[in-house]
Amino acid sequence: MDKDLSIEAKRFKKVREALHYTQQSFAEVIGIKGSTADIERGKTKVSGKVVMELLRQFNINPLWLFGKSFTQYISIHGDDVSPKVITVDASEKETILLVNQKAAAGYPHNIQDVDWYETLPAFSIPLPEYRNATYRGFQVEGDSMLPNIRPNEWVLGRAVPSISEASDSKIYIVVLKDSVLVKKLQKVPNMPEKVKLISLNEEYLPININIQDIQELWLVNSKLTFGIDEPSDSTLLRQLQESMNELKGQIRNLNT
Repeated sequence: MDKDLSIEAKRFKKVREALHYTQQSFAEVIGIKGSTADIERGKTKVSGKVVMELLRQFNINPLWLFGKSFTQYISIHGDDVSPKVITVDASEKETILLVNQKAAAGYPHNIQDVDWYETLPAFSIPLPEYRNATYRGFQVEGDSMLPNIRPNEWVLGRAVPSISEASDSKIYIVVLKDSVLVKKLQKVPNMPEKVKLISLNEEYLPININIQDIQELWLVNSKLTFGIDEPSDSTLLRQLQESMNELKGQIRNLNT
């Protein structure tokens, strides 16, 4: 019965019917053998290849197909950098996924794998700053963003739907095809197909990348810090201030 079918099977059938294909002709268009009958009956899962063809040929949003988004169509022409998968809790409210350094290594390659996302921890923050948007947390690796962001700290980012909405000189989590970087983003004049990624640590040189290589973009708006220590130079600074105050006191005494 239809009510026992997965949402992706139902929506797959809806797409085919809206495009006015038969099951046999649609199978040929998306590159599978026979017909689409087994997919629509729930006997065969919607494969990654089918998801890719629906996106490539008809701009069908993979999130919508699996019931994770209300947006059925998305652009694939390099400007769309919105999340490929979102997660919700039992009450259908979006959760914030946490991607540690180990998971970040595999993130670009599992970016559309719904099952993989379920292995990541998720939580929510009941503050107004985290409402009406999608957020994700990433653990920072390396020292390229010192002094603002230290190694192993967590940054929380708000999803950016398109490159056109990105702002110069703000810090972003940039998901490329083979890595996840935390950098300051700057658009390149007269080169709309590229952006420059800049480290805060001056020991690292800026890099230019093609916009088409960006899979997702998250605007960093906060971070999680653990083991807060007093800066090592603060004690020396306080001692210098005390010495200056003492010296001022001695000068006043000499003038009296």
